[in-house]
Amino acid sequence: MKERATLKQIAKDLHVSVSTVSKALNDSPEISHQTKEKIREYAKLQNYKPNVSGLNLKNRKTKNIGVIIPNILNSFFAKVFSGIESTAEKRGYNVITCISNESVDKEIHALEMLSNGTIDGFILSISEEAQKLNQYDHFTTIINDGTPIVMFDRISDQVNCDKVIVDDFDSAMNATQHLIDSGCRKIALLSTIDNLSVGKLRAKGYFEALTRNNLTVNPELVVLCDNESDLDVQIEKVINRNVDGIFALDEYASVSAMKIALKNGLNVPADVSIIGFADGVWSRRLTPSLSTVSQHGPEIGTTAANLLIDRLERGQQDEQEYKTTIIKTELRHRDSTVK
Repeated sequence: MKERATLKQIAKDLHVSVSTVSKALNDSPEISHQTKEKIREYAKLQNYKPNVSGLNLKNRKTKNIGVIIPNILNSFFAKVFSGIESTAEKRGYNVITCISNESVDKEIHALEMLSNGTIDGFILSISEEAQKLNQYDHFTTIINDGTPIVMFDRISDQVNCDKVIVDDFDSAMNATQHLIDSGCRKIALLSTIDNLSVGKLRAKGYFEALTRNNLTVNPELVVLCDNESDLDVQIEKVINRNVDGIFALDEYASVSAMKIALKNGLNVPADVSIIGFADGVWSRRLTPSLSTVSQHGPEIGTTAANLLIDRLERGQQDEQEYKTTIIKTELRHRDSTVK
C-alpha cells in the first residue's frame, strides 16, 4: 500500500513552513491562490489525507473497517454483514457501515468520507447503478491511494483487489439440472437482476444446463428484467404457457412466481416445480416452502473480513497477489420441487 505523506514532509519538499501547508489545504485567505494550488496539487500527488480520527501515530491504524452494502433490507446482505461484524470483533476491529442504496453517488460519497483516515480498509458489494453504468474508477482511486478493498458477491474484473464470490454459474446450472432430472422440460427463467454481474452469471448457468441436455431455449420463457415493476405481468404470461419448471434468480422473482402459480390454480410441485436463488426468510415461510440455492452469507462475510484484516496486518511491505475466494452454494430442497 502506498505511503501517505505528512504535512511536515510536504512542507520540507516545497521549502515552506508546516503552517503554510496547513493553511493552504484549509483554504486560508492568508495564503495566495497560486501557493494554494501548488500545495494542493503536490499534496494530492503525494497521497496526503488529513488525520481526522486520532490515528495511532506509530502505526497509523484505526482498527476500523468500512463496510458498504447496497441494500440493508436484502436478507443476503444482512447475513454477510453478520459474518463481517462477528469476525471483525473477534480480531479486535470495529465496523463502520454505510448503505449505498444502489446509488453510485452514495457509494462514492461513502468511500471518500471514510477513506480520510477514519478506516483502514473496505469490504463492499458494488451498487446496482455502478454495475449498470460500468463505473468503477472510484474503487481503483481508493486502492491506489493505499486503502485496501475486499469485494464480495457483486464484483468487477476491472478492479484489482481481493474478492469473495459464490459459484453463481455452476450453482445456477446445477439448479436447472435438478429441475431437468426431476422431469421438467419447459423451464422458465425469471430475473429482476439482469443488470448485475451475479444475475448475468446465473442466467448463463441456466442456458448452459439446457444446452447440455439438448433442450431448446424458448425466448418466451425467459424473463430478464432489471427491476421489479412489471415482473408479475411477465410471470402471468409465462405461467399461461404451461411451464413445468421455474428457476428464479432472486428472491423477489421466486416469491412472485410461487404466489402467481398458486393464484392460477397450479399445484406446486405437481404442476410446476420452482427453485429460487438466495435463501431468505420468505423461502422458508411460504406454503409450500421454497427450494432455494443458499449462498451461505455469514461464511462470505467471515471470509471477506479475514482477507482484509490479514492484508492489513501483514503491512505495507507485503506484495502478495490479490486472490478470489469462491464459496460453494447449496441447493436446499423443500416442498416446491419434486424430491
